[in-house]
Amino acid sequence: MTKKQSYFVQADLLILIVLFMVTSLIAIYNAAQFEQYAEENFVMKQIVWFSVGLLFAVSVQFLDMEQLYKGAVYIYAAGILALVILYVSPSSIAYSVNGAKSWFNAVIPGVSIQPAEFVKLTTILYLSVVISKHKQKFEESTIKSDTMLLLKMVGVTLLPVGLIMLQPDFGTAMVYLFILGMMIIFAGISWKIILSLVAIVGTFLSGLLIFIVQFPALAKLIAGPSRHYQIDRILTWFDPTQSTESANWHFDRAYMGLGSGQLTGKGLGGAEVYYPEAQTDFIFSIIGETFGFIGGSFVILLYFLLLYKLVTLGLNMYKFVSFASYFCFGFLSLILVHVFQNIGMTIGVMPVTGIPLPLISYGGSSVMATMLGVGLIYRIAVEYTIQNDYLFK
Repeated sequence: MTKKQSYFVQADLLILIVLFMVTSLIAIYNAAQFEQYAEENFVMKQIVWFSVGLLFAVSVQFLDMEQLYKGAVYIYAAGILALVILYVSPSSIAYSVNGAKSWFNAVIPGVSIQPAEFVKLTTILYLSVVISKHKQKFEESTIKSDTMLLLKMVGVTLLPVGLIMLQPDFGTAMVYLFILGMMIIFAGISWKIILSLVAIVGTFLSGLLIFIVQFPALAKLIAGPSRHYQIDRILTWFDPTQSTESANWHFDRAYMGLGSGQLTGKGLGGAEVYYPEAQTDFIFSIIGETFGFIGGSFVILLYFLLLYKLVTLGLNMYKFVSFASYFCFGFLSLILVHVFQNIGMTIGVMPVTGIPLPLISYGGSSVMATMLGVGLIYRIAVEYTIQNDYLFK
C-alpha cells in the first residue's frame, strides 16, 4: 500500500461502521420473529440498503473539499426541488402514509424514497458553506454581522422546513430546527442574540404546549383530524394517565420490553413483547429486551464513540477547511437529535415520533442518507490526515 492509499484507511471509522451494521442486522433479525410482515425479509433488505449506502459513501471519496464547497448551493437547490416535486406530484408518484405525503414511489416495486432524509444532508452542507463564507467576509464578529449570519441560516433552513410541514411531517421538521439551533451555537453567534432567540422560541413553544395540554379538544379542532394522533402523543408524554389507551399503548410496550430484558436480556430469538414497527421506531426496545442493559449500553457506547469522533474531527479540521469542520458539527447534531429522540421515546422522556435510530433502524432512505453522511465525514477525515501529514513534513 502506498502512502497515498493509506490516507483512505480510517480504521476507527471503518470499525464503527461495521459495528453499527452488525448491530442493526442482529436487532432487525430478532424483531422479525414477530412476523408482522410474513412475506418481508427485512434483514436482506437492510443489507441491500447498507450496500447502496456504502456505494454512496465510496462515491464521495472521489470528490475533494473544493468541489463540495463550490457545489453545495446546487446540491441544496436539488434537494429543495425534490421536495417541491414531491408536494405537487399525484398519488401515483408520491403516496401518503398516516396522512403524510413524504415518499416517492420508486421504479422497483416495494421500494420508496423519502427525500427529506437526504435534504437533511444537503441543508447541513449548504449551511456549513454559508457560515464559512460569512466568517471569511467578517473576520471580526459584531452584533450586526452575527444577526446577518443568523438570518441567512434561518432562511436556508426554513425553506425545506416549510415544504416538509406541508406534507405534513412535524417530527422531521423539528429535526431540521434542532440542527439549525445547534449550528447557530457552533457558528459562534453572540450569546446575546442566542439567548434572545431562545427566549422567543421557548415562550412560543411553552405557550403552545400549555394550550394543547389545557385545551386538547380545541387544539384537535384547530389542527384537524390528520394531526389528532400528534396531539395525543404530546398528551401522553405529559401525563400518560390522562391520555387514551391507544396513545399509551406504545409507551407501555416499550417499558415492558426494556424492563423485562433486565441485565443480560432474553437472548437472540427470545423477545416476547410485541411492538408495532419493531424493526424501525422501537428497535432500541428490541435490543434492550434481547440483550438487556448490557446490550443497550453497548449501542449507546457506539453512538458516544461516533459523536466523539465528529467533535474531534470538527475541531481539528477547522484550521484547514472551516466549512468541513462545520459539516462535522452539523452531522453531529443530526445524529444527536435522532438518538436522543428515538431512545428518549422508548423510555418515556420524549413523545412518540417516527424518527429512526440512525444506522440501526430498518429503512431505505434513512440508512442510505446516513451512510452518505458518514461517507462525507470519512472524506473529511481523509482530508484531515492528508493536510496534517503535509503540515508536519
